[in-house]
Amino acid sequence: MSEAPTTRTATEGGSRRLILDHAARLLRGGGYHQTTLREIAEAVGIRKASLYYHFGSKEEIVEAVVNDGVRFVHEAVVAALAAEEGASPRARLEAAIRAHLSALHGHGDYTSASIKVFTFGAAPVPESVRAVRRAYEDVWRRLIAEWQVAGGMPAGNSPDVLRLFLLGALNGSTDWYRPERYAIDTLAREFVALLSPH
Repeated sequence: MSEAPTTRTATEGGSRRLILDHAARLLRGGGYHQTTLREIAEAVGIRKASLYYHFGSKEEIVEAVVNDGVRFVHEAVVAALAAEEGASPRARLEAAIRAHLSALHGHGDYTSASIKVFTFGAAPVPESVRAVRRAYEDVWRRLIAEWQVAGGMPAGNSPDVLRLFLLGALNGSTDWYRPERYAIDTLAREFVALLSPH
């Protein structure tokens, strides 16, 4: 899914990851407009000019953070569905919800930044960001199609509306989820029960 690394991105990958880790934390807290290259450089402990050894612009850093945030969740959900191959659509839906929530809160800075920074200021959203999101949404389109065929939703209801509702609810948990208050397994069961109580 990712492109072959350029010379700049391939060199000192650890330093690149450190930059992204700090950028994700800052973007999660301040959003696109409030996060500056100077802040990122100071957090990493390098000069602002040194960022350009790894990234061409602030937009390139934000793009990498946003795409990583989506990929972390995407990979977790795909793995969970593979483990539930052949299970009932209800069990697969619950597994996908559990994996989404686990990855969402397990990679909090990246995933929260990804949700918060989908718009890139005045610049258009990069095509790579759109493509990575579409690929993840396609996983849910197929899953909800299984759910629909199994009679999990009333005839005439829109699968797209259900997908948007469900992903919106899951991503919205970044505002209220606290591990000491909620168990992710319990939340996954309750989400599915809300969709279909039987």
